[in-house]
Amino acid sequence: MQILFLCSQNKKRSLTAEKLFDGYHNHRVRSAGTEANARIKVTAGHIAWADMIFCMEQKHARRIREKYADKLQDKKLICLNIPDKFTFMDEKLQQILQQKVTAYL
Repeated sequence: MQILFLCSQNKKRSLTAEKLFDGYHNHRVRSAGTEANARIKVTAGHIAWADMIFCMEQKHARRIREKYADKLQDKKLICLNIPDKFTFMDEKLQQILQQKVTAYL
C-alpha cells in the first residue's frame, strides 16, 4: 500500500509520520504539506500515487477535497485530528500516530 501523510508545512507532523511508517508492513510512505510554503507541497501526483491519505486536521482534508476532488476517487482520506503543537519526532506525537494510524493498517 502507498500512504500519504499531510499537514500544513510538512516539517513536523506529516514528516514524523513518514519516518515512523515508511516500510511498516512493506508500505511505501510519503509526506507533504498543503501550504504554499511547505517543505514539500502536495501535488496532484502525490494524490494519484497514494492509496490512502492521512490528514492531520480537517482543514487539510478540506483543501485536498477542494483542489483534487477528481483524483480522490477510490482513495481513503482519513483525518487524524492531531493539532499543530508538536515538534518533529516528538515522543507524544509518535505515540498518537502509532495509536491512530495502525488502526487503519
